[in-house]
Amino acid sequence: MTESGKPILYSYFRSSCSWRVRIALALKGIDHEIMPIHLTKDGGQQFSEEFQALNPMKQVPALKIDGITIGQSLAIIEYLEETRPTPPLLPQDPKKRASVRMISDLIAAGIQPLQNLSVLKEVGQENQLPWAQKAIISGFDALERILQSTAGKYCVGDQVSMADLCLAPQVANAERFKVDLTPYPTISRINKTLLALEAFRVSHPCRQPDTPAELRA
Repeated sequence: MTESGKPILYSYFRSSCSWRVRIALALKGIDHEIMPIHLTKDGGQQFSEEFQALNPMKQVPALKIDGITIGQSLAIIEYLEETRPTPPLLPQDPKKRASVRMISDLIAAGIQPLQNLSVLKEVGQENQLPWAQKAIISGFDALERILQSTAGKYCVGDQVSMADLCLAPQVANAERFKVDLTPYPTISRINKTLLALEAFRVSHPCRQPDTPAELRA
């Protein structure tokens, strides 16, 4: 925590996991500071001893809040939900809540890690694009079918939930890896609705303190 007691989010503008948390902080109106951690500069600032002391997984995001440091975006969002419950990001109804967690996990565990920077480094330069596309397409094929039964205006019904906080950043990744979104009308429709919301706009990768000038909105 800083002297002012403001939470500090260690974030990288393009990290989809960091974006999830930035949306949660914006939706809940939590005043915070952003400490950029550049994932490719200086051989990756996440590997510095200073940052490893904060997050041994050497990943962003990490949130310093209430005297503790939390890594892992979904754990951070659940903590914010439990300590600052309005507006709610998990529905009251246990079945809807299960759907939100299922969709969040599908993206956070089943798609995003497979096209993450650390994995792409391992598959070799020429294989990166097809590898990332395959991971996203296989996940989106499943996600589109699930959303057809859970979605209202958003991923689960008509309230923004943790699932939506995972969806929008993952669609941005899909666009970056040139995935054709035509086969995913439900995903595309929800994403478009989400990107019009203020919390999704202010937290967007094109509007971060560490966004390079050429990528700024």
